Amino acid sequence: MRYLVVLSLLCMQALAKNNLNVKFQWKQLDFMFPSEDSRRQAIEHEDYIQEHNLPLGLEVYENRLFITVPRWKSGVAASLNYIDITDSASSPKLRPYPNWQAHNLTSDSSPEIVSPFRIKADRCGRLWVLDTGTSDLLGDTKILAPARVSIYNLKDDSLLRQYTIPKNQLKEESFLGNIVVEVVNCDDTFAYIGDLGKGALIVYSWKNNTSWKVTHNYFNVDPLSGDFNVSGIVFEWTDGIFGLALTSPNERGFSTLYFHPLVSQNEFAVSTEVLRDPELARNSYHNFTLLGSRGPKGQSTASFLHTKTNVLFYGLVNLNAVDCWKTTLPYKTATQGRVYQDDVTMVFPNDLKVDTNDNLWVLSDRLPKFMYKKLDTEDINFRILTAPVSEAIKGTVCDTEPSSSIMDRFRPSVTTQEQESTPKPNGKSSASRSHVTLSLILFAVYFLRF
Repeated sequence: MRYLVVLSLLCMQALAKNNLNVKFQWKQLDFMFPSEDSRRQAIEHEDYIQEHNLPLGLEVYENRLFITVPRWKSGVAASLNYIDITDSASSPKLRPYPNWQAHNLTSDSSPEIVSPFRIKADRCGRLWVLDTGTSDLLGDTKILAPARVSIYNLKDDSLLRQYTIPKNQLKEESFLGNIVVEVVNCDDTFAYIGDLGKGALIVYSWKNNTSWKVTHNYFNVDPLSGDFNVSGIVFEWTDGIFGLALTSPNERGFSTLYFHPLVSQNEFAVSTEVLRDPELARNSYHNFTLLGSRGPKGQSTASFLHTKTNVLFYGLVNLNAVDCWKTTLPYKTATQGRVYQDDVTMVFPNDLKVDTNDNLWVLSDRLPKFMYKKLDTEDINFRILTAPVSEAIKGTVCDTEPSSSIMDRFRPSVTTQEQESTPKPNGKSSASRSHVTLSLILFAVYFLRF
């Protein structure tokens, strides 16, 4: 009977692939210009080339859904924007954050915001903006500002601080692609910034307004995982540490950082107690843990940990899918659930977050087609999907009790002595036959996921 329960749960895991709903979608991005005249002038001067604007990162704070539009190509109108989460329009226009002037590339001085990829809102009402400082990445690349973090007060949208990453913590190949924020308290806060180009982690202390660099082999690419095939577009990438997700601080004030390179199928973890101490980080190789593999085609972009349920969400770019893993379970393919999969609406899940109301948000943007071919401007190219976390994980292995492993939960309560005294039809115990059946079930479900 217990194995039938396991079978039922595993089958639900394999079938639960449509637990998100499309909230917003765009064929092309448009912006809320101050006037039609300013919009026309931006087009005339090629400050706004509509087909060159692609959404990449997102964050939710209260009623605002923030969207980054990095300057991959020329003609990006504004690279950090927001929409009203309650907007009834399916394709709302983007509003530049904090204002149009902050994105002005034509002034003599460096713009306040150049080209952020990832952003993070913290519980202290601050928005952390990781800015690469580069423009026209896929064309005539220009460095308009040094790589930096800008922190805004979300209550009045004022700029609290800009911190420039020191040059000695970066290399020529460095590219800062993601940021997560650990709030011990509002004065004692740490940002962890992934350098996907050089396989490094930059740790920034808000209290001391300083940063340091941490390196580890686990931050680097897996050379066997560099091939990608997204909806028939075949390419090779060399992106190191990419996905970053934090638990809440424990009673000692430290969190666990879950991380993975984009070019990898493995997940890793380390305590922030190690990362916050530069000397300890340099001499703690074995304090970094390999958790396990996501399996074939398991290359993953962003991830996010929902601390109330202990569920880690992550995008799978080769599978056009979003999966989940409950951190109280072993990290195995059989304990990873399929939240959503669709070869049209989930092509390249680039970023995802969970808001304070426990809603999961996912952005898909067809990035490989944008980079290597050309987007069809008559087709829907960008989508934001959402669902309450409880609905997102419904029917998956992630929707389990937080304190137990799935195998422990359904393990037969029979001792070795009792097994030996049980009649063995056909020369085999029923327990042995059950284990064979369970192995076949796990084998079948493993391949159903891909």
